[in-house]
Amino acid sequence: MRKLSIINYKGGTGKTSTVVNLAHGLALKGHRVLVIDMDPQGSATYHLGVSPKYTLYDLLLDHQDYKECIHPARDRVSLIGSNERTFPAAMLVSKMKNREQVLKKRLEHLKEFDYVLVDSGPSISLLNQNALLFSEEVLLPVSMDYLALVGVKQILKNIQIVNKIFSKQLKINKVIPTFYDKRNKKSKDVLESLHRVFPGLISVSIRYSVSIAEAAGYKQTIFEYAPHSRGAEDYLNLTKEVLRNGQR
Repeated sequence: MRKLSIINYKGGTGKTSTVVNLAHGLALKGHRVLVIDMDPQGSATYHLGVSPKYTLYDLLLDHQDYKECIHPARDRVSLIGSNERTFPAAMLVSKMKNREQVLKKRLEHLKEFDYVLVDSGPSISLLNQNALLFSEEVLLPVSMDYLALVGVKQILKNIQIVNKIFSKQLKINKVIPTFYDKRNKKSKDVLESLHRVFPGLISVSIRYSVSIAEAAGYKQTIFEYAPHSRGAEDYLNLTKEVLRNGQR
């Protein structure tokens, strides 16, 4: 079972779209996927169109067995969802012993899935610390924006701290350029910067696509909403790259 956090401390990088569409892409390739929505805004939960009975709140506070918090979202895709109760859950978790590893503890017996994708909120928070300590790999979506590079540096520092303090070997699997537009000089400049900082780790670019944004509004993945679009093509290629990386 591969456990991946999809994270960027800057908002608007296409993080949730990447989680949802990659999850469905992996499922279409025959894999069992669990999405954990760690974002208090509940964006992945909304995108997948699920109204869970039990949520991350119940999981973290140990109100329910983890299996009761897992809800079907698509064929081979399941979800531990978030809603407005996730924020107070984070405050209560902060008072717990080993508070950075509550998620890891609650899911220590999880074995039912091939992939677990954690959608993290755009902030430096205790929930994100839990996501990183639960995961083994990081996927880093970066929009073609100069300010997005600042968020990248913060995440790199945080991963180094986590690895040092907790004797962990968390690694960046892929850096994913999002909202890429080859006609835009800024896109080219940011992409070149990413190649310099992360040689060999840059994935296929997710090109700017209206269909990707529209799909979320209809609570569909890009493979459901526009299966022949360039967005679907890009996320399918990303899926293949993530699968290949797991075979190394």
